[in-house]
Amino acid sequence: MITRQVDRLRVGMLHSRIRIEEKLLASELERRGVELVRFDDRHLHLGLADPHTGLTGCDVVVERCINHSRALYLLKILSDWGVATVNTYEVANVCGDKLLTSAALVAAGVPTPETVVAFTPDEAIDAIERMGYPVVLKPVVGSWGRLLARVNDRDAAEAILEHKVTLGSYQHGVFYIQRFVEKPGRDIRAFVVDDRTICAIYRDSPHWITNTARGGQATNCPVTPELDGLCRAAAMAVGGGVVAVDVLEGPDGLAVIEVNYTMEFRNSIDTTGVNIPGEIADYVVAVGDRARVAAEPVAASVAGSGS
Repeated sequence: MITRQVDRLRVGMLHSRIRIEEKLLASELERRGVELVRFDDRHLHLGLADPHTGLTGCDVVVERCINHSRALYLLKILSDWGVATVNTYEVANVCGDKLLTSAALVAAGVPTPETVVAFTPDEAIDAIERMGYPVVLKPVVGSWGRLLARVNDRDAAEAILEHKVTLGSYQHGVFYIQRFVEKPGRDIRAFVVDDRTICAIYRDSPHWITNTARGGQATNCPVTPELDGLCRAAAMAVGGGVVAVDVLEGPDGLAVIEVNYTMEFRNSIDTTGVNIPGEIADYVVAVGDRARVAAEPVAASVAGSGS
């Protein structure tokens, strides 16, 4: 049984394995005097109608799972139980699906590369040739630049589409096609916390995929008013919170390609000089404080009805 220290904010952390990011965030949260309780998603089983007392006893739960499905479903369950989370289920649902992210960006008028969705190989080929080569094919769910393909001609398109059909998994049953944008050997990752663009990095690479997980080199990127406005708009389009916004510098200006909701940041702290886990910790504490204040009238009402 977990005993709660009622005078301290109680913060839960959902995680898989403990990476550098989770260690840094935990340290910053503990520096702020919270009671931190860790929950390993590999050792959880939750009855939907039987709330987990450890999790429901938290003022706020910060999600740091590696697996998107686990993160999404845990956030949904916590939301149904009335537990405040960072990020919310709605943000994770949109950001975890590239199609939903693109749709949200387009609906909000945020510049993003032309994107087309098709559901059969024939329609995908037709869409690609209308758009013009090269294009980029992406799985709707995925991270770290995996399973992306730059398609330069029809032969390559037919081969890749055949592979996707043969693989047969859910994420390969929808053909997400994006116009390839020529960029200056780099892209930008910006970090937005509570509607503030706190810092950004360039990710330089001779390869067209510039993720640091794939060897991209991080350097500091100044947060200009233009970049700040774009990233804040992108974050608001997906629901706000704590997100990383990936931006391309193309011939037509800046464009957002993705928004990430459980981002890594270890390579960006020294590069930018910004205490990213500290900024996240401040936001988590603020969400927890608001949740505690919101719960007080409910608790008082329940106590009064029993008197």
